[in-house]
Amino acid sequence: MTALNEQTVRARVEADWTRIVDLLKEKIALKAVSAQGITGEHMKRSAEFVAAEMRKVGIDAHVEQSTNPDGTPGAWEVIGSHIVDPKAPTVLLYAHHDVQPAPNPADWGIDDPFTATQVGDRLYGRGTCDDGGGIAIHSGALKALGDDLHVNIKVFFEGEEEMGSRSFIPFIEAHRDEFDSDVIIVADSGNWTPDIPSLTTSLRGNTTLDVSVKVLDHPVHSGQYGGPILDANTLAAMLIASMYNADGELNIPGLLSQEPIGGLQQDLDPDKVRSDTSLVPGYRFAGTGSLASRLWTKPSATVIGFDAHPVDGSFNVIANEARFRLSVRTAPGQRPEEAQQAVADFLTANAPFGASVTVTPLDNGMGWAMDPDAEATEDALAAMREAFGVEPINKGEGGSIPFIPELQRIFPKAQVLVTGPEDPQSNAHSPNESVSLPGLKKNVVAEALLLAKLGQ
Repeated sequence: MTALNEQTVRARVEADWTRIVDLLKEKIALKAVSAQGITGEHMKRSAEFVAAEMRKVGIDAHVEQSTNPDGTPGAWEVIGSHIVDPKAPTVLLYAHHDVQPAPNPADWGIDDPFTATQVGDRLYGRGTCDDGGGIAIHSGALKALGDDLHVNIKVFFEGEEEMGSRSFIPFIEAHRDEFDSDVIIVADSGNWTPDIPSLTTSLRGNTTLDVSVKVLDHPVHSGQYGGPILDANTLAAMLIASMYNADGELNIPGLLSQEPIGGLQQDLDPDKVRSDTSLVPGYRFAGTGSLASRLWTKPSATVIGFDAHPVDGSFNVIANEARFRLSVRTAPGQRPEEAQQAVADFLTANAPFGASVTVTPLDNGMGWAMDPDAEATEDALAAMREAFGVEPINKGEGGSIPFIPELQRIFPKAQVLVTGPEDPQSNAHSPNESVSLPGLKKNVVAEALLLAKLGQ
C-alpha cells in the first residue's frame, strides 16, 4: 500500500485550514475550565462540542461521564472509533478538552482570554495550545486522510487532565476494548520551535511530601532563648539546603539520575532559558552536565509551600514549628514511591541539631520514556521531517503527565508517541497562551502523514 505523498496531504490541509482554525476558536470560547467543576454543564458542553467535531471527520464519537474511584460522578469524556479493517493497525488519538483558568485577564495582551485573537502568526487565548491545539491536530489529520485512512482510529478526549485525571484510570479500565491499540498518539506536548518539530522522548515523574520541623512545644522569647535554640524556620531552611551539594545538585542516596533518552541531539540555549524564565541577572544555573539533562531527566526538588508567620505582624519569638511542601521531579525511569522513600529517609536522618522532623508522603506520578528504536517512532520522525522540511530535534519534558505511563502500563504492547502544538513561546498555563498557526498547520500535516505511514 502506497502512502499519500506530502504534497497531496499539504494541499488537503490547506483547503481545510479555515475550518480547523474556526474549530479552535469555538473551542476556546467554550471556557472549559475544569477547575470550576469537572461535572459542570460547561464541561459537558465542551465534551459534546468535541464529539460533534469528531463525527464531522468520520469518527463515531459520543460523550460519557466517568466515575471517580470513590464512586462519585467524574469528568465528561469523549470516546469514539472508526474501524476501517479489523486486521489493520489501530491508533488511539488522545487530547484533553479541559483548560486552565485565566484568573487575571488584565495580564493578557488581548481583551478576553476566552476570545481567540490573532496577532501576527500566533493565535492567543486560553486553550489555544493546551490542548485545543491537540484537538485541532487530530481533527485536521483525519479530515486530510478521509477515505485514504488505512488504520483503525480510536479517540479519547479527557475532561479533567488539568485537575490531575482522578477518574482516568477507572474510566480506562472500564473501557479497555475501546482503548486497546497498537499506537497511542498523545497530542499534549510541543516542538523545539514553531519551525522545528520534536517528539517528546521522556517525562519526569513527580512525588510530593509534606515536611514538619519542630524544635519546641510552644514559641518562646527570641531575646531570652535565641542563640542555643534555633527557630524552626531556620532549621527547616538548613534541612532543605542539606539536600544539595556545592554545585546545587540534589545529593540524596537512592534518588536516581538519567541522561536524555535516545541521546542529546542539541542542548538547550542557556540565554533562551534565561529569557523565557525571566531569571535575575547574575544567577548561575544549579547542577552539572547538560542543561537539557538538568531539566528533563535529572531529579529536582522545589519547595512549593511554606507555613511561617507573615512578616506583617511578626514579633520577637522563636517559631516552634515550620512546615513545608516538597515537589520532587524524578528521573523518567524511577518509581516515584522509591524516590519518595529516599527523600523521606534522608530528611529524617539529617534533622539539624536533633530537631524533630516528620515527613508525610502525598501523591506520586510515574515518569515515562519513549522507545527510541520503535518502528512507530521512526515513522513519526519521518513524517515530521516531511511536514516541516527540517530535521526533528527530540526533547524531553521536565514536567509530568502521569496518565501516559498509566496508559503504557495498561497497554504494554502499544507504542506511545507524544507530540503536540506547543513551542517555547506558547505560555501554557500562563497569561498570553498562544499557538503558532504556521506551526499548527505543519503539525496537522505531520500527523496525517504519520497515520498514512502507519497504515502501510
